[in-house]
Amino acid sequence: MEHSTLTRQVGVAPPRLPKAISPTARAWLFLSPSMLFLAVLITASLLVLRMSVGTKGAEWTGFSLASYSQLTEPYYLKSLLLTLRLALVSALIAVLLAIPVGYSMSRLQSPLLRRVFLAAVLLPLLVNLLLQSYGWLVILGPAGMLNQALMGLGIIDRPVMMLYNQTGVLMGLVQTAFPLAVLPIASAMRGVSRSYEEAAATLGASRFQVFRQVVLPMSLPGIITGATLVFAYNASSFVVPLLLGGRRVPMLAVMVHDQIAPLMNWPAASAAGVVLIVTTLAIMTLSEFVTGRRRRILEASQ
Repeated sequence: MEHSTLTRQVGVAPPRLPKAISPTARAWLFLSPSMLFLAVLITASLLVLRMSVGTKGAEWTGFSLASYSQLTEPYYLKSLLLTLRLALVSALIAVLLAIPVGYSMSRLQSPLLRRVFLAAVLLPLLVNLLLQSYGWLVILGPAGMLNQALMGLGIIDRPVMMLYNQTGVLMGLVQTAFPLAVLPIASAMRGVSRSYEEAAATLGASRFQVFRQVVLPMSLPGIITGATLVFAYNASSFVVPLLLGGRRVPMLAVMVHDQIAPLMNWPAASAAGVVLIVTTLAIMTLSEFVTGRRRRILEASQ
């Protein structure tokens, strides 16, 4: 009996518990889709960089910096400066228009009204960019809605040319990138505590003074972020300058398209793309530095 009991106890193996996944492995597993997407983008960027130092007809085997030296010609420099200027001006206009909208959204008490505002702001992102550009063609054309309204009001006697120039392109850039400015500004203003506004009002400040001296300075990181997003988005814009500006507003993305489509000059197009990416990243890095510094000052003051 003793031997049988011992045999039975030894033969029964204890159940094994499943080995738990470590937190580090779970984190990498969670980040794997994003890392895969970033790997694809980095690989594509490296391929573009390699083609930029190639030669026409030998993009993968040749090596030459002629494409970069070509960008120092007056035509390409003018295109780069025009791109940066339109992107900067559109960012400033979009931010100025987005500040009151973002402030209104941040102070809405009704969830329904907040959703309505958010849907109206996000509407340009839900409509195809090509359709929006064609809509601007209908509005800004010589016989378009805007010219007809101005002539009907007696403001102008003849149609004003608002297409195929920088004015039309600028209006299209501001409209299409407007939501990118509103959302970070509204988020930053929503983070400003009402107690600061109440304290300023108690000390005798008017509503405008409270907004200018309390809300705006504390929302500056969100404002800079919104301006940076609009700038980066519009600097690489292609559809809006192509349709609303034609060949009269040669932004850099349009020039890249011209180098690829009719000329098949992949190294020149890649070099222009690399220059645009590096310039945009440099400006975004400077903006992030200013935003981080301003955020640290605000945290220290609180």
